Amino acid sequence: MADKMATRQAYGKALIKLGEKYPDLVVMDADLSKSTQTAEFGKRYPERFFNMGIAEQNLYASAAGIALSGKIVCASTFAMFAAGRAFEIIRNSIGYTKANVKICATHAGITVGEDGASHQTFEDIALMRTIPGMTVINPSDAVSTEKLLQQAIDMTGPCYVRLGRAAVPVFYDENDDITLGKGNVVKDGKDVAVIATGIMVNEAVEAAKVLEKEGINVRVIDLHTIKPLDEEIIIKAAEETKAIVTAEEHSVIGGLGSAVAETIVKKRPVKMEMVGQHDTYGESGKPEELKKKYGMTSDDIVTAVKNVL
Repeated sequence: MADKMATRQAYGKALIKLGEKYPDLVVMDADLSKSTQTAEFGKRYPERFFNMGIAEQNLYASAAGIALSGKIVCASTFAMFAAGRAFEIIRNSIGYTKANVKICATHAGITVGEDGASHQTFEDIALMRTIPGMTVINPSDAVSTEKLLQQAIDMTGPCYVRLGRAAVPVFYDENDDITLGKGNVVKDGKDVAVIATGIMVNEAVEAAKVLEKEGINVRVIDLHTIKPLDEEIIIKAAEETKAIVTAEEHSVIGGLGSAVAETIVKKRPVKMEMVGQHDTYGESGKPEELKKKYGMTSDDIVTAVKNVL
């Protein structure tokens, strides 16, 4: 495994293996197969690949029909177009019917970079977690992407898989246990718990290293499954540490931070800070510069930890 890989790239590689393992797997796209990394599946299994063109509502309506006929469907486009443009179709045709469609949405968050505000979605987790029965997954690296995608395909029913454009460090090992619906303690600690998802898990690990040098012991949790939420790992963190910080490449409204807050306010209230997009649009720029400007770096997590303590 490379030291860095985009989760969308890991998704494309995983599809090739899964295509051989599951003869009922169908992959669909909306004229973005090179970007979403589904193109290679199309070359290997042309009879099971459908490019629906720039017509996202049709993509997901057709995906629902194919799934309800007995197939497993992975349907991909950019997260903005999947969660945004096709929301009503996903809600009614996939969610309501419990169709076996995996909505594998790439290019999520601020790290879309130069594509700018129109393509940087910070609302998708919030939208998808409101759909009854929808599983919501946000892998943090290439290894977790492959493992969680396998489990998403093995389960029956609708699932939203959030994937990124930019290459991110691979920190999981192939032998690590990554289970859908169960968070992972990446680093243990007693002073504060940083609960992160997606690319922000690596930022949390880097922040913990900085804080350790200052005598602050940080527990880092990868909450790769936003729904169903692992309430047990959250409550345990609230009981065993002094405070919680959440970190996500998503709006702090309705995303991971909201989900964690909903849990602890009912079960074990503690002080809490949220790192993420704070009710603003993004802009065009290089991913790392945008992360810095909009407050989604390890430095921002360090600041949030100090504030909450």
